[in-house]
Amino acid sequence: MLTPSSNTVVEPYTSVLAWPLFPQVSVHFGRFRVRRIALDADSNQQFTLDPIFQAADLLMDAKPDVIAWNGTSASWLGFDTDEKLCAQLRERFGVRATSAVLSLNQLLHRLGSRRLGLVTPYTPDVQEKIIANYRTIGIETVAERHSGGSDNFSFSEVSENEIARMCREVAQSGPDAIAILCTNMRGPLIAAELERELGIPVLDSVAFTLWGCLKEAGVSMTRLMRNGIMFAH
Repeated sequence: MLTPSSNTVVEPYTSVLAWPLFPQVSVHFGRFRVRRIALDADSNQQFTLDPIFQAADLLMDAKPDVIAWNGTSASWLGFDTDEKLCAQLRERFGVRATSAVLSLNQLLHRLGSRRLGLVTPYTPDVQEKIIANYRTIGIETVAERHSGGSDNFSFSEVSENEIARMCREVAQSGPDAIAILCTNMRGPLIAAELERELGIPVLDSVAFTLWGCLKEAGVSMTRLMRNGIMFAH
């Protein structure tokens, strides 16, 4: 897993989700510097390829079967950025590659979701960019909530209660699925409970990145089904 340097959620929450598969599956992490999320050049510069490749190169010493970009930047920068990144990771390191956003898009397709409820910690302009990008692939955001932050570390300080409140509010518009879109939000351990309460798939970013990796590795996810409907696909 490649993750932003200021992310405090990905490592512990992924480990909690994946523990029923241990020791068959082990998860390892590399970081590169990401501190702020915005639509300006300085923020976009954080996602250039060189630092990502440097972090990936160190992870290769652990001989992983799959490598994933465990961040959601492609949702506002454009889905093609992750497609290109994964192609270059595969070519450069000879391993399977995926990302949070590509995993989410696969899940939305498998679930037949065309009406999305979107929950993020981002600013309004970033949120609008995400909504516009999903519209280009035929997915309409029917309701959204966002916390309005730009400091990446602060996203982890949005409480589970606040995330649940935002999910309940977007659920009132009847989406086909709800996406908690940020790998530094504390959604992984409440998503399955919210699914049961709302009767709507609740797709958390940390969880669907793990789903994408296990799918690439061909690992059965049956033991993870208590963590959400995605693990039945």
